[in-house]
Amino acid sequence: MNQEVIDRLRQVLEKVAVVDDETELLVYECDGLPLFKHKPDVVVFPRNAEQVAQVVRIANEYRIPFLPRGAGTGLSGGALAVEGGIVIELQRMNRILSIDVENRIAVVQPGVVNLHISQAAAPHGLYYAPDPSSQMSCSIGGNVAENSGGPHCLKYGMTTNHILAIEAVTSEGEIIRLGNPAGETIGLDLLGTIVGSEGTFAIVTEITVRLLPKPQAVKTLLAAFHSVEQCSQTVSDVIAAGIVPAALEMVDAKTIEAVEASVYKAGYPRDAAAALLIEVDGFREGLEETSDAIVEICRRNQAYDVRVAKDDDERARLWLGRKGAFGAMGRLAPDMITMDAVIPRTRLPEVLAAIDRMSEHYGLAVANVFHAGDGNLHPLILFDSRYQDQVDKIFGMSEDIMKLCVDVGGSLSGEHGIGYEKKDFMDLVFTDVDLQTMMRVKLVFNPHGLLNPSKIFPTRRGCTEVGKNTTTSTAEISKRVEAVLLGVPEKAQR
Repeated sequence: MNQEVIDRLRQVLEKVAVVDDETELLVYECDGLPLFKHKPDVVVFPRNAEQVAQVVRIANEYRIPFLPRGAGTGLSGGALAVEGGIVIELQRMNRILSIDVENRIAVVQPGVVNLHISQAAAPHGLYYAPDPSSQMSCSIGGNVAENSGGPHCLKYGMTTNHILAIEAVTSEGEIIRLGNPAGETIGLDLLGTIVGSEGTFAIVTEITVRLLPKPQAVKTLLAAFHSVEQCSQTVSDVIAAGIVPAALEMVDAKTIEAVEASVYKAGYPRDAAAALLIEVDGFREGLEETSDAIVEICRRNQAYDVRVAKDDDERARLWLGRKGAFGAMGRLAPDMITMDAVIPRTRLPEVLAAIDRMSEHYGLAVANVFHAGDGNLHPLILFDSRYQDQVDKIFGMSEDIMKLCVDVGGSLSGEHGIGYEKKDFMDLVFTDVDLQTMMRVKLVFNPHGLLNPSKIFPTRRGCTEVGKNTTTSTAEISKRVEAVLLGVPEKAQR
């Protein structure tokens, strides 16, 4: 990075939209995972897709790495400028462009806060279903990049199930459109390839989302247990009974302790070893029977207290505690790392017990609050970064948790992504052939490796090759991706 590049960027953007002051850049040295820090050389604030494209073209011209960033709430180091370069901050692209009530869709820019979509759609009886715990601050562009989940994704699906179309800037500065708001597209699902690619395939600049009608009725239950095993078994039993709740969340004793001592106090039972927050929604007819069936399952598993929220205010309080749990952890320790892995629901008791043993072995407290219905664990490892010995232990414990989850048939991430944090765990799940195939797909979208480098792929496997092909159209991208999936050698492609 040199002054010439800075001057070129200031020709494209307003002067105040290009930040290179060393002190101001400290704000962008990490995302929601402060364990890793890398400061960018410059941060730019575009207001539209054309400005994003111009910045990308300049980066390509000078062979400078660049990456998109939204609200910075990501938890896997996905917005980390590992190789310095240009951070393209999208928070000024924060307009809801349209809400089409008749077709139940909204068109939004990537910097729009997740919750604001539902708030804007609420007067029309509609809402946006994916609801990460950070929905009051996370942006929709980041949700698309990570394929974010949330408590209600158990019933309604992840972000990818609610994205109909996008506008994006390719790694070489071309503006493309993928998807179809009117329905399924023909051919390869390139839209589905972009969603969840963690900002390494393209920079999304506009998103068409699906809106759903608000359910007629909602019931929210809180069940308290004296043991984690009883609580975990209840999760499996509810699903086995053919009931798919809108949400099925678990909080353990440490989480309850933190929440009840914080501004997120929700009235959770302080004497519980674990509790389930269960929500069912849909038509009024039959909802009472479903709720009663869940209560019976909880009682059968020795729940000593089962409470049904009596009104919207109590329901909101119960959810405030769950969604504020991560923030409440400051009551227990000054620092925290949030893990993210998925395991079969039936293995919850043994995995949680094993994590508890790891906590004792490493001398680091662990709180558990997670999407129990789909087995998406979020162990929160608590530590104090002022003590290097505690920081050192984090890495060993993190790897042990990942290996444990994989060994029981799980995967590395449910919604936070691989990013920088878990890239060296990828070969726990994937073979060299798998990784090289993935890398070839990435090179179709990101041939020079400048877009968000050093993410997802393990450095110890040497998955850092850079290609020479360039792509300028969706047809060419589709052709090359199809060739990779069919196993066509690169020389034959060219």
